[in-house]
Amino acid sequence: MRSPYGLEVAECCKGCSRFSERSFCNLPEDALRALDSLKFTTLYPKGALLFVEGQTSRGVYVLCSGRVKLTATSSDARVIITRIVEPGEILGLCAALSSEPYEVTAETLEPCQINFVRGEDFLRFISQHGEAGLRVARQLGHNYRAALEQVRMLGLSHSAAAKFARFLLETGSRRPQPAANGNGASGHATADRFRLTLTHEEIGQLIGASRETVTRLFTEFKGERLIEVRGTTLLLNNRAALQALANY
Repeated sequence: MRSPYGLEVAECCKGCSRFSERSFCNLPEDALRALDSLKFTTLYPKGALLFVEGQTSRGVYVLCSGRVKLTATSSDARVIITRIVEPGEILGLCAALSSEPYEVTAETLEPCQINFVRGEDFLRFISQHGEAGLRVARQLGHNYRAALEQVRMLGLSHSAAAKFARFLLETGSRRPQPAANGNGASGHATADRFRLTLTHEEIGQLIGASRETVTRLFTEFKGERLIEVRGTTLLLNNRAALQALANY
């Protein structure tokens, strides 16, 4: 079914064509049926808030399609993006498991389909389905590793340029675009070409830099032919130089 936001809606987890190896997309059939009976499916436009930092936890949000940014705010209103959540992941997981308030704010970066499961239903679900509990543990491990990478980038990179280069390399690895062959048809995905939809301000919030600094770095990197921008597509022209700059 097509939605007002142009999304292809998957009403049931069982048999969903948007299969992902991560989290809850590849659970056993009985667990998927149980999840279908508990979830509330909602479509969100770009810029919708799912929950706010400090808000009492109500449950978890399973991201079916689209992307969501998680942000934390300081007392002087500075904002940092802690992570970009991809389809198949669960939002609000730590808060639901610990019965603590949400530790970050979740905002959609693009139109999304999201399944909400109330906290008490979710805890009962993972206690009754061992494979679901294992998926939860794996995502907690994934979240921990992502947090360490964020700390490493913010704390150990010596310059804004190094942080920006690391961001470009990691984004290309996560979101490669198919490369066009000589006939114009799509070939294999390449990490040297990807679609960049974040604003300069959002990139700054990810790498701990100002919007003005990110704009300047884009100009410098393009001038040095390290990158090339074609609309929303970004090409990494010199991966070796970017890796050296990022201290990979």
